[in-house]
Amino acid sequence: MANKPNTRAIGNLFSFLFCAKMNHFEIREIPGKGRAMVATKSYATDEIIFEEEPFVSSQFSWNAAYGYAACDHCMRPLETVLENVRRLASDAKLEVPLLQHDPTASWAAQFTQCQRCKVRYCSEDCLMEAQKRYHRVACMGAFRADDTHPINVLNETWKKMHYPPETGTIMLIVRLMAMYQQSSKKSEFLEQLQSFQALIVNREQKIYHKMLGENFEQQMDQLYGAFCKAFAAEEFAMFTTPDAFKTLMGIMGTNSQGIATSVLAQWVTKVSDLSLPDADKTALDTVIDDLYSKVGEFAGEFLNNEGSGLYLLQSKINHSCVPNACSTFPYSNDIVVLKALAPIQEGDEICISYLDECMLERSRHSRHKVLRENYIFVCQCLKCLAQASDPDVTSDDDEDDDEMDDYEDDDDMN
Repeated sequence: MANKPNTRAIGNLFSFLFCAKMNHFEIREIPGKGRAMVATKSYATDEIIFEEEPFVSSQFSWNAAYGYAACDHCMRPLETVLENVRRLASDAKLEVPLLQHDPTASWAAQFTQCQRCKVRYCSEDCLMEAQKRYHRVACMGAFRADDTHPINVLNETWKKMHYPPETGTIMLIVRLMAMYQQSSKKSEFLEQLQSFQALIVNREQKIYHKMLGENFEQQMDQLYGAFCKAFAAEEFAMFTTPDAFKTLMGIMGTNSQGIATSVLAQWVTKVSDLSLPDADKTALDTVIDDLYSKVGEFAGEFLNNEGSGLYLLQSKINHSCVPNACSTFPYSNDIVVLKALAPIQEGDEICISYLDECMLERSRHSRHKVLRENYIFVCQCLKCLAQASDPDVTSDDDEDDDEMDDYEDDDDMN
């Protein structure tokens, strides 16, 4: 796959509207649903609807702490495939064939780092873009290793509240604060930030985000206290009121898109596409299965560099339990590519699923519970309407109830 340039394509609201026009869809108000993305041309299955770089993105806190090496700006993997599988399998002797197809090989010579704080980047372009947008003020220098620094205290407070599997990170909000502080056009930055949905209470339907519940009250107070200490300067005063902090959490909780990058997955895709004799193909498949088995024994399901981002366009797409589009990350960085899952006709609303594939197969009651508590709405898609007469019970009674509790304890993102 060709390397994707690291330029930031979506820089302001004008670019956002221009991109929508050029990509054959519109953002419209739909009665009863609010803001929605509507196709202005027909799309075939697997056709790309648009590509977008994030307004902001960040690696998950535990993912970074466990040594998953990713560019601090775009999340491109910073390991070779050999380094990756040996770390994931905890086996320094593990071998990988066909290393000439290592997707990191063409990038390794470009890897660089901030000279002050030693944060790593995949290229000078990413380092310069980070410096231009936020890292000039976000750089912690030698304090990056100081556990008592207010930013590190805030991150540790978050980590104690959100254990893996992760679905968000307070460092996304930390980066937003750095972007605001460094911006020379603060009113434009605030306009962009306010374009994201920040609803945490739906008074009409009497729905409240789960972070306002009793189970999260003490944790939210602790996190808010740490946030205020980290951003005590007067210039952050508009963000450190209780309501403003809840708004920031709402923006992250209801808009952020999960990002996953993997050099191993990239390598598997490349070598699987090679023209090989049948015997060699079979042998390669055996090697790939063996590699995944070995890394799975030690790392379990945590194979990827993972994080989340806020996307000006992608965040305008509504949910459906029968989505006609999906978000993908084919370049192994934080550029999202929206693809059609089914034929989309001109005038159709473009919808993605805010739920993973497993949750989509759960009962209507289970899906609605997660959507209400995390996204503050009641789904009225065709699937939910067709199941409207189903009993209001979770998918498999007690067993499912336990799983639901686990699912809800994570701060789910779309």
